[in-house]
Amino acid sequence: MKEIEGIFFDIDDTIYSTTEFAAQARRNAVEAMLDAGLQMDADECLKELEEVIEEFSSNYEHHFDKLLLRLPREVLGESSPIILVAAGMAGYHDTKFHGLTPYEDAIEVLKLLNEKPLKMGIISAGIGIKQAEKVVRLGLHKLISPKKIIITDSIGISKQNPKLYLRGCKMLGCDPKKTIYVGDNPKNDVDVPHEVGMITFLSKRSGKYLNEKSKHKPDYVIHNFWDILDLIEKEFIIK
Repeated sequence: MKEIEGIFFDIDDTIYSTTEFAAQARRNAVEAMLDAGLQMDADECLKELEEVIEEFSSNYEHHFDKLLLRLPREVLGESSPIILVAAGMAGYHDTKFHGLTPYEDAIEVLKLLNEKPLKMGIISAGIGIKQAEKVVRLGLHKLISPKKIIITDSIGISKQNPKLYLRGCKMLGCDPKKTIYVGDNPKNDVDVPHEVGMITFLSKRSGKYLNEKSKHKPDYVIHNFWDILDLIEKEFIIK
């Protein structure tokens, strides 16, 4: 059995289904814009919105403005761009209030891991305040110390840089070779932590990376959080 001291988790498509949430939130945003007076087919509008997101990135803050600039003026009907943008934002954010929820087993397992002498942290890519909002909405700050949560934008190191994982291990006070990283992206969450000797758990549960391959074989493949708990109890000794 291998000794371990700590474990890090990704957030997106690991602790909750980012892909499913985003799809629902975008659909709700479009429906809200149509309800506010936009005159076009919902699926056609959604396709155009997804093109905007693809072209300007998911972290761009003016998706709905760009969407309206691309559409024929006649589809605005009697409404105005600013009202339609506000409707889209409201529809999206209302989905956050009701639909941004963690996998139930993730919370149950995190609570059980908290009872063990295992140091826990989060390493997540994204814009600081957006990822922090997810942490709060998912209730992760109640299970993992906020001081043990790293967001790439907030420290200026991306997930493509092995220094990120070394920084995390130093923060936890753990040997990288005795630290697990759980994530869904074969490149960022397997190949890069592998470079510093971390133990990699690749989550094959949901998301856009399901069919992608890593250069290095993950140490373990998991499909839910119960798999993580089983592996820790069967394969490892917590130092």
